[in-house]
Amino acid sequence: MLSRRDLGRRFSLVAASIAIGGEAAFAQRSGVHAKDYGQLVLLNANENPDGPPQISIDAMSKALARGGRYHDEDTQALTAQMAASEHLQADQVLAGSGSSEILHCAVDAFTSPSLPLVTTLPSYEQPVEIAAAQGHPVIKVPMTPDWGADVRKMVAEAEKARGGLIYVVNPNNPTSSITKKADIAWLVANLPPNTVAMIDEAYIHYSTSPDLASSIPYVHQGKNVIVARTFSKIYGMAGLRVGFGCARPDLIRKMSVYRNNVVPVPSVQAAKAALASPTLVAERREKFGKIRSDLYTWLDANRYKFIPPHGNFLMIDVKRDVRSVIADMQDRGVAVGRPFPPLNQMLRVTIGTDTDMAKFMEVFPQVVKA
Repeated sequence: MLSRRDLGRRFSLVAASIAIGGEAAFAQRSGVHAKDYGQLVLLNANENPDGPPQISIDAMSKALARGGRYHDEDTQALTAQMAASEHLQADQVLAGSGSSEILHCAVDAFTSPSLPLVTTLPSYEQPVEIAAAQGHPVIKVPMTPDWGADVRKMVAEAEKARGGLIYVVNPNNPTSSITKKADIAWLVANLPPNTVAMIDEAYIHYSTSPDLASSIPYVHQGKNVIVARTFSKIYGMAGLRVGFGCARPDLIRKMSVYRNNVVPVPSVQAAKAALASPTLVAERREKFGKIRSDLYTWLDANRYKFIPPHGNFLMIDVKRDVRSVIADMQDRGVAVGRPFPPLNQMLRVTIGTDTDMAKFMEVFPQVVKA
């Protein structure tokens, strides 16, 4: 039997990941002791265990000697390449230090003490924390029964506030569910005056659902839409900090004044090399799609309930307070996601390698049946 002291210690592991603040909190590493990294299977931060492709590693190696110089021209070249990859012009793209910087810029530009951030509950918390820290109102709209964004209620909230920023993560983090393209189309068609929709597509490359579509075509159409993309996920560059936003030139200009980071020289070259690969995304989508499929086939066979996933992670119903499960999993060598209220009985698990998932499937039944 666990004592209160044992429970307090274990729950503190979870709380530590939030208490540090900033993006580090949401990335989860602060809740895992550094000395344990080598012994733990890390399924807690939606990282890609394959890391950067070899072409990017080679490009970074060549760029290191140039690290003593500023490199605006390289960032400009990357921005142009990002734009070309989505058939946009360079003035429709803003490069950032991960997509997190793009989200930050959008919150700064399009929310205020009178203009709210309207988001789903649950969703990725960084924009929520930024808006709240600035004293800007945050409106959290519960998701639909099929785990999509309730776009009609979100629009209604923006109408009542006479504007603001509507934030939809698609596929959503932490639920790994999608908001169907028909609902996104309705959202864009019904945006109230003085309202911008920000669609965060960090995980879109992992999905093959015909019901999911990128919102970048709305940028082509000149709508009040920002699309955020990142190299942290399928490209395996979480630690290299590269992302970008796509929007109308006037929206890009409003966001760009809030940008305050620099994409490092090696990271620029890594992203350029990855974007130039014609097969990288498709190959990784197929590889991790199979591992994900094998996992939820196992979950089905063992009658564990979960939300059907579209990202490189999924949420499993553990039927009790998830905090004790998180701590017990870590004690057995597997780090899994933190709590995501109000889904207090749901455990977020990142898709790792085949070996990682074999360890998860060994440990998970021990914990949930304990």
